[in-house]
Amino acid sequence: MLLNITIFIIGLAILSWSADRFVYGASALAKNIGVSPMMIGLTIVAMGSSAPEIVVSATSSMVGKPDTAVGNALGSNITNIALVLGLTAIIKPLLVSSTTLKRELPVLLLVTLLAVYFVADSHLTRIEGIVLITLFVLVIACMGVLSFKVDKGDPLVAETDAEIPNNVPTSTAVFWVVVGLILLPTSASFLVDSAVYIAKYFGISDLVIGLTIIAIGTSLPELAASIAGVAKGEDDLALGNIIGSNIFNILAVLAMPGLIMPSELDGSAANRDSLVMLGLTILLFVFSFKLRGTSQINRIEGGVFLLFFLAYQYMLFM
Repeated sequence: MLLNITIFIIGLAILSWSADRFVYGASALAKNIGVSPMMIGLTIVAMGSSAPEIVVSATSSMVGKPDTAVGNALGSNITNIALVLGLTAIIKPLLVSSTTLKRELPVLLLVTLLAVYFVADSHLTRIEGIVLITLFVLVIACMGVLSFKVDKGDPLVAETDAEIPNNVPTSTAVFWVVVGLILLPTSASFLVDSAVYIAKYFGISDLVIGLTIIAIGTSLPELAASIAGVAKGEDDLALGNIIGSNIFNILAVLAMPGLIMPSELDGSAANRDSLVMLGLTILLFVFSFKLRGTSQINRIEGGVFLLFFLAYQYMLFM
């Protein structure tokens, strides 16, 4: 057991590190060939934040654990909103001033409703997987087009530009892309195998292991990035990373089990976890679009998110 816990921790650390290096290399390479910083931020960086979830979901599906893959998708979105945004807003209230984010939030709500609909019958089909991955490609394309139309005064533009690596040699950028492409699936394989063993040892279902230690573990980079972002005054970038990550978690991560291993799912995903994810997404929407005053997620609202997260974890294990 101790060996598997050690493998899980090491696998998670390498997974997070390799995802970061992949994003670093891909962003630098894109900038070197003339891609605008805003397009890099809306596409490559946003996809990169979901890279751990995508490879874990694909790996879980390939080894016959679709519930773990679905749990990872739903659990990561729950964790991103309730834990990551909750803790971040408690540390420093998040101002929502970017018009780009205000366009992305309705998209997040719509794809969340679609995810709830797809898992409502406790079955994820290959057609549903194809629909999700097709929408993923369309969203990426739309974000690419949107990057050309963003108002130069949008605070997200300056915040994104500041985060894109500069003066990185193309050879170095390619090296980190290759390292990421090799280490991401390798570390995900070790992480999933050890997680399955830990789940069996403690009598935890495949769904719950995906909802908890895997989802929380793969969301830790978002937590670190969000806290670092608000510390530098990049509120819109911190919130944008979460919104983008959640959109991609639904469209790309949830698509994996449908594409690779269509099957019946644990009923709890439909009647508990997807509804919790939807409730938190609606709450994020309400907190971000206030009818009066400044649009921000304040400390009280952050505390509400965090309480939801703790209550949800208690419900899963009790």
